[in-house]
Amino acid sequence: MAGKETGTTASEATETTKTTETAGTAGTAGIAGTVETARATASGGSPATVTRVWATRLVVVGIVLSAVNLRPAITSLGALLEEVRDGLGMSGSVAGLLTSVPPLCFAVFGVMAPRLARRFGPAAVVCAGMAAVTAGLLIRPYAGSTAGFLAGSALALMGIAVSNVLMPVIVKRWFPDRVGSMTGLYSMALAAGTALAAAVTVPLTDTLGGSWQTGLAVWGGLAAVAVLPWVPLVRDRGTAPAPAPAPEAGAGAHARAERQPPALRITRSRTAWALAVFFGLQATAAYITMGWMAQIFRDAGVSASTAGLLLAVTMVMGVPLAFVIPRVATRLPHQGPIVIALGVCGLAGYAGLYLAPAGGAWAWAVLLGIANCAFPLALTMVGMRARTGAGVAQLSAFAQSTGYLISIPGPLLVGVLYQHSGGWGLPIALMVGLMIPQMAVGVLAGRNRIVEDEAATTAA
Repeated sequence: MAGKETGTTASEATETTKTTETAGTAGTAGIAGTVETARATASGGSPATVTRVWATRLVVVGIVLSAVNLRPAITSLGALLEEVRDGLGMSGSVAGLLTSVPPLCFAVFGVMAPRLARRFGPAAVVCAGMAAVTAGLLIRPYAGSTAGFLAGSALALMGIAVSNVLMPVIVKRWFPDRVGSMTGLYSMALAAGTALAAAVTVPLTDTLGGSWQTGLAVWGGLAAVAVLPWVPLVRDRGTAPAPAPAPEAGAGAHARAERQPPALRITRSRTAWALAVFFGLQATAAYITMGWMAQIFRDAGVSASTAGLLLAVTMVMGVPLAFVIPRVATRLPHQGPIVIALGVCGLAGYAGLYLAPAGGAWAWAVLLGIANCAFPLALTMVGMRARTGAGVAQLSAFAQSTGYLISIPGPLLVGVLYQHSGGWGLPIALMVGLMIPQMAVGVLAGRNRIVEDEAATTAA
């Protein structure tokens, strides 16, 4: 899969992101609103400048709303997993398969994102992705069977997958000098949406009559709102016409404007591989947590609503930390110390789940929430480990697609171990065993390296 991705997306990802000047021109082409133009002309300002400002504002709103909708499809299901299992007649192994669907879809569909962005533009792809999320969330509760539920989930997760990959690309293109702060804002919004779904799904379901179908379908309305900011930007292709060469420059300047950077062989970079494995292992831990942690607490005697709140606490820890960690990471030459600190918190949380799952439930939820902030750290390192926008696009697609492939067996294996052992000892031991290599590869990925340089050196 990695080899195929690098063979097809390098040239395609090259055109996905451009410089800040290109972003302004493309934003102008995407939303040339007559109202803003008239106001700018009347006030003596530049219409292009006003339109660029409004385009930037729309991008910020779109990033935040899209990020809010990237996890409720998963955490709302985790809060109602027992009800869904009973309603559809699922075994523990099938439920484990259900919790493995998100990383599978992210791996399969995420690799398509650079190609789609090159053809239609990243804004249009994210807009379509949010529409797919809306449709999937509305369809899956009423499909009437396990297969139909999986199909509806896959549709929603397909939209999430392409948005996952393109968010760092959009940040790099529109805000190249604010990668840390914008990644923090995006990650904070993602954590807020994740926590919101975990916290309110159960009480919202009770308020709406107690039907788990309604409790899951209601999140489709929130996803529909995220479609709106991208609609005026769908004509933005992420490129702008090359400026005409000056008369004295002649054909040589025009040729240089037309020339594309060489294709990046991402698989030749050790840092890219380290980042992909780190991304995969942190995703494994995150989806095990989102899919199974509420069930761990419920089996320990905690009520369903309290278990949902505990999962929400885990997710909400990412709201402040997802904003702080990227900003700190961009100021450090090596992100290894952050990786180690997050891993230690994860190990402590797993130990607590094993020794006293109900007695110290709130403390374990906080510790695991801190550990889950490896996700915004990984996104930040994607933006830091590549020099160009095209490099970020390709590294993002490679790290996320390969990483999500790595994460697929984890939640499924937890379900199998839980069903056959009758307890949580073996699943928790698996989580602990995966945290150690996550810390090791995270330290390697955190070194001050550039994937373009590594790929060129290896090729030479």
